[in-house]
Amino acid sequence: MTQLSASPSPETGEPATLPSRSWRGLVTSIRVGQTVITAALLVIGAVRAIGDGTPVAWVVAVSVVFGGWYFGGLLLSERTRDPGVAAGWLVGLALIWVGAVAISPEFVWLAFPLWLLAGFVLRLRWAIPFSIVVLAVVIAAPLAHTGSISYADVIGPVVGGVFALGISRGYLELVRDGRERSRLISSLVAAHEEMAQLQDELARAQRDAGAVAERTRLSRDIHDTIAQSLTSIGMIAAGAAASAPVPAARAFGQIGDLAREGLADTRRIVNALMPAELEGSALADALQRMLDRLSDETGIRTELRVDDTVPALPVAVEVALLRAAQSALANTRAHAHAGRVVVSLVDGGDSVRLDIVDDGAGFDAAEWERHPAGSGGGYGLRAMRDRLRELGGGLDVESAPGAGAALSASVPIVARGS
Repeated sequence: MTQLSASPSPETGEPATLPSRSWRGLVTSIRVGQTVITAALLVIGAVRAIGDGTPVAWVVAVSVVFGGWYFGGLLLSERTRDPGVAAGWLVGLALIWVGAVAISPEFVWLAFPLWLLAGFVLRLRWAIPFSIVVLAVVIAAPLAHTGSISYADVIGPVVGGVFALGISRGYLELVRDGRERSRLISSLVAAHEEMAQLQDELARAQRDAGAVAERTRLSRDIHDTIAQSLTSIGMIAAGAAASAPVPAARAFGQIGDLAREGLADTRRIVNALMPAELEGSALADALQRMLDRLSDETGIRTELRVDDTVPALPVAVEVALLRAAQSALANTRAHAHAGRVVVSLVDGGDSVRLDIVDDGAGFDAAEWERHPAGSGGGYGLRAMRDRLRELGGGLDVESAPGAGAALSASVPIVARGS
């Protein structure tokens, strides 16, 4: 019940968990050391009490009860992390100790592990009064048994109590630092994984954009060269057939028919290569993959809406919007508890807009707008807005607690795709 491996936090009362092997080794060492010290002090107190003439039966009985309660608590701590149970166990141990001190003042040595346990098990506002009560019993014990007290009987316990309580509280600070370090490492790992996913999406989007650009170039080249040539051939053949003798007119007619057939095939190829015939753009495909992954991993219903008139976008614009979408969807995944997310890619004429709306828990957007630099949870939104402003765009946020959230990221189109 000492809870050295899962001591309640002094602020939250929640068990502390130590993730790394080195931290577990430190905790084990402290726990073993405390147990050895307690056992040694119990034996020393019992031997000295017997040496002072205290009845052996009383000494053995109180030693067995104290040791059984203490070591039973250690076994119980492996099965429960309830702070209330731990506090009750410590109070019971203190009462047994008071009975032992009433039998013999030699058992005041056991106050040291009680001070340690107070720092480990109790919150600070309870650990200090508990330690003062234990100190009072330690100081009063010699006076009650011998009728006298010395400076050493006061100074020694005071120093020992402060030292023991300080050690235990310092240990809890180490535990808190270890948990914070673990949380930061986990955040860094998650950020690295998200960045890797984003890089994959960007690479895929750039490949798709390159394929679209190449197909567009081919379609234009075919249209401007082969198709125009076939059109001219057909027109010349038709004109020549009108004034040529019958045999020549028949030949010119065949040439015109072949030209028209070739022109029809060429137009079919051009239409197949044109990006307008594709179902989506590179950015839209990347957004759809992100939404599919979000839906598969969280069960959130997702929908993507893309204007048919959204043009091919510059790479810098696609990167900015894709990063904005990733950051917004990460917030939705982690904080919103949403059931549905709708992402819209809108053609704004001289700009393109990405709207992301969810029906989740929402937040106080007005407070965030008033104090964006001081809102610890809004770093992702601030970074998103800064990134969009670098491209001349902006970010609008609408949300309220319990009313979902709506984000609108807009970026001007520097060079529209033709």
